[in-house]
Amino acid sequence: MTKLTIDGQPVEVSQGTTLLEAASKLGIEIPMMCFLEGCEPSTSCMVCVVKVHGRHALVPACATVAEEGMVVEASSQEIIEARKTALELLLSDHVGDCMGPCQLTCPAHMDIPLMIRQIASGQLAEAIETVKKDIALPAVLGRICPGPCENACRRSKADHTISICLLKRHVADVDLQSSQPYQPMLKPKAGKKVAIVGAGPAGLAAAYYLLIEGIDCTIYDEHEQMGGELRYAIDEHDLPRDILDAEIATIQRLGFEFKANTNVGVDITFDDLRKQYDAVFIAIGQLKKDVEMSGLKTSDNGILTDSIVYSTSIDGVFAGGDAVRKRKLAIRAVADGKEAANSISQYLRDEKVTGPARPFNTRMGKLLDGEMEMFLETASGKGRVKPTVASLGYSVEQAKAEAERCLHCDCRKADDCKLRLYSKQYSASSTQYKAQRRMFEQQNEHPDIIYESGKCIDCGLCVQIAEQYKESLGLAFIGRGFNVRVATPFSKSIAEGLKITAQKCAKACPTGAIAIKNDRL
Repeated sequence: MTKLTIDGQPVEVSQGTTLLEAASKLGIEIPMMCFLEGCEPSTSCMVCVVKVHGRHALVPACATVAEEGMVVEASSQEIIEARKTALELLLSDHVGDCMGPCQLTCPAHMDIPLMIRQIASGQLAEAIETVKKDIALPAVLGRICPGPCENACRRSKADHTISICLLKRHVADVDLQSSQPYQPMLKPKAGKKVAIVGAGPAGLAAAYYLLIEGIDCTIYDEHEQMGGELRYAIDEHDLPRDILDAEIATIQRLGFEFKANTNVGVDITFDDLRKQYDAVFIAIGQLKKDVEMSGLKTSDNGILTDSIVYSTSIDGVFAGGDAVRKRKLAIRAVADGKEAANSISQYLRDEKVTGPARPFNTRMGKLLDGEMEMFLETASGKGRVKPTVASLGYSVEQAKAEAERCLHCDCRKADDCKLRLYSKQYSASSTQYKAQRRMFEQQNEHPDIIYESGKCIDCGLCVQIAEQYKESLGLAFIGRGFNVRVATPFSKSIAEGLKITAQKCAKACPTGAIAIKNDRL
């Protein structure tokens, strides 16, 4: 047996044990990207480095064998910075987007690519769940949203953007017309209650997501009916009231209380709300004097808030939508309601209020000559599909045809990519080491997988797996120096190289370089 110390903790392991295994025995997590049990360590990524006292350089934990009396640092600031640098160097050579441009541009950050793939696959029940994870009023917004997501769609550089708003509307309309419209699972009652001032898009969205968290809500509004400017400022031709009513009803069925014809500041004071409820969310379009006089800091645009967590100058009071900005955009108000609900939930659970998690993302940026053609290889070549009757929206067949035009810009392995996971964990920057990026390349002739060499970190796991299972061709390192890449020998296709181990290689790949075609569905 071998005795050593890692981060001040003694551990005893059998001879031949690596520092990675020894640390794991102590419950110390060391990140690893190029290592896989059953394969020889390649030590290519250097993300698992640790410091051994007495040695000049940092060493890879996956390949360094424990020795008697070793004193190892696995979690010091020096090690954290070294791992961060290793990740940033990998990111500097990474060609691909974690999230599609459409999702990044959507104020609610709805997973648009996933919704589109679900529509293309006929999975409309799953699609509405995807939509409502981030947008509480999709049938409404599918009719009136100006579509900032569509402005960012890469397909526009080839012919026309994907009709994202119409697709979202289609999913929501089909759901509303079903016998049992989608209802999210509600968490157990938290024993907390929130007052929401304003029954417009921000207030309704906040209620939807708070109720999911088990938090009771009461919405106060000066009007007889809910909807705010959706009802009282938008023409019925653009937003039929039966659609608005039906979508509000899906939220109301979750169980909030509505106080109609109640003017906060007249019928009930703002201070009384604060006394009666555990938190208050202000989502009105026009401030009342009572609100302004209650200690809330305001500006010409509205209530001053922390732009990340929506908190105001008063503890327990949050604000969003038109109450904090003059720009009247329903999708932005709905996004505010969702994100504010997240902060309010954290506040009521006595957690640190940080707001919604911000996912890590890399971006390719502007496409280079020839790259659009590669994206188009995996998409329908047909032009934009228009509804036969505009007022009726898409039929199921039309929606499917339009969805098949999507270029699939997001990563197929974004949820399982170790590079993305560790980059967020270590606060790595994808732009720390700027360089002219490589060309985007995509091999999609294999029936099960797609290979994007620009995401490969040359760990060689797929090479070893193919060799272990005796693929006739397999994969190999091709080229020299900085130009070395994993590829099929003799310029053959990936389909010829991986005939029996494609899915095993995809599972082992630490990034999205080799990914299952239908992953994230």
